[in-house]
Amino acid sequence: MNNLPLLTDFYEFSMAYAYFKENRHHQVAYFDMFVRRLPDQGGYLVFNGLHRLVELIQNFKFSEEDINYLRKVSNFDEDFLQYLLNLHLSIDLWSVPDGTIVFANEPLITVRGNVIEAQLIETLLLLAVNYPTLVSTKAARIVHAAKGRAVIEFGARRAQGFDASIEGARAAYIAGAHGTSNTLAGFMHQVPVSGTIAHSYIQTHDSEYEAFLSYAKIQPDNCVLLMDTYDTLNSGVVNAIRVAKEFLIPNGYRLKGIRLDSGDLSYLSKKARKLLDGAGLDDCKIIASNSLDEHLIDDLIVQNAAIDIFGVGENLITSRSTPVLGGVYKLVAQESDDEIVPKIKISDNLEKITNPGFKKVIRFFDKDTKQAIADCVMLADEVVPLDEYTLFDPIAPWKRKTITNYDYCVLQQPIFVNGELVYRIPTTEQSREYCSKQMASMWDEVKRLSFPHKYYIDLSLKLWNLKNELIEANRIK
Repeated sequence: MNNLPLLTDFYEFSMAYAYFKENRHHQVAYFDMFVRRLPDQGGYLVFNGLHRLVELIQNFKFSEEDINYLRKVSNFDEDFLQYLLNLHLSIDLWSVPDGTIVFANEPLITVRGNVIEAQLIETLLLLAVNYPTLVSTKAARIVHAAKGRAVIEFGARRAQGFDASIEGARAAYIAGAHGTSNTLAGFMHQVPVSGTIAHSYIQTHDSEYEAFLSYAKIQPDNCVLLMDTYDTLNSGVVNAIRVAKEFLIPNGYRLKGIRLDSGDLSYLSKKARKLLDGAGLDDCKIIASNSLDEHLIDDLIVQNAAIDIFGVGENLITSRSTPVLGGVYKLVAQESDDEIVPKIKISDNLEKITNPGFKKVIRFFDKDTKQAIADCVMLADEVVPLDEYTLFDPIAPWKRKTITNYDYCVLQQPIFVNGELVYRIPTTEQSREYCSKQMASMWDEVKRLSFPHKYYIDLSLKLWNLKNELIEANRIK
């Protein structure tokens, strides 16, 4: 479903009605979408979901059925309901592309539009971005832990719903997974799909050997066999080798792989590798699955497990260790007499104090290493000097660093202008390639699984001064 105007928290309609009755529905407002905390105490996020958000905004339209429902459940007057029926989004929207490495407390998406339009898309926007970003980030951590070994997303049946299984598979692929078991995700998003046999196939035959032989005859070019239906080493591997020697090799084929799905994966993989190599099957891949995550994969590699491919399911598709990404959508400015008036939210909780104004995010790169140095959030009209720039910690501003010999880019790109799409949506493969380049631009210390280096997110001096002025101006005296 790509037209979901009712998929919003009802308070957004309540506010929209109040704006309408106050005759303020033509007032232009600016909202930022950002994340306050990184999941898994990690060092970064992999942004995702723009592709879906674009579809939702392009198709946003209230039907007569939608309006009839609102008429039944609210006290909205007919003028407002007619306004909604005739509503066509005319927003401006800027966003970082899918696959961008981003961090907490910097604008990922900025929306400019009349206050009703900008408010009504809040829930859709957050739904479009929060889950795919969470899963892309989890997948990137898992792929990084695998240290070059292939990762396949196996989580379709454990995802929280049909949509999550599809979007999760796409998200994992963009972040570096080699493919998915989800056939529909492959069809919809051109993600490579793979899969062979389950325990039930083996159980339906009179013996494990008979099951393996039958499957090898049907799929000789892609024969991957599951080892643990009865006994991994004494039965599974032995029968796989027997089928390879008695049928596959004599007929010009090779055993492509075996899959370990239970037990001590490190121990079993080493033993299986020795048996396979001893039988002349040194090209046979060993695939491991069974509730894997980035930490277990890291441990297996430290133990020199003989695993070539990791199949990761529920812990990836649900981001089980941190199942929620707290992306938020906050008003940061409004227009009055053709002037952008910054707005701020103040809280006793420091992380909930917003950065005011219409802004942009600049990423600085070292010219020599091409590695990212820091991001700086600044007001949209600020000009970045070409020779040197002083970065400082917005919480401890006496911590300063002057950088030179840098390149920079603006992270957010224009997506919609006055409701018209001006951005060419990349293919899934293009987003995956872009994400790979983004990951390569980050220091390994930022990508550590535990206690990663804190990447610097700074405010420009102009924005920092504005923020403090607004805090002082709104302080209860």
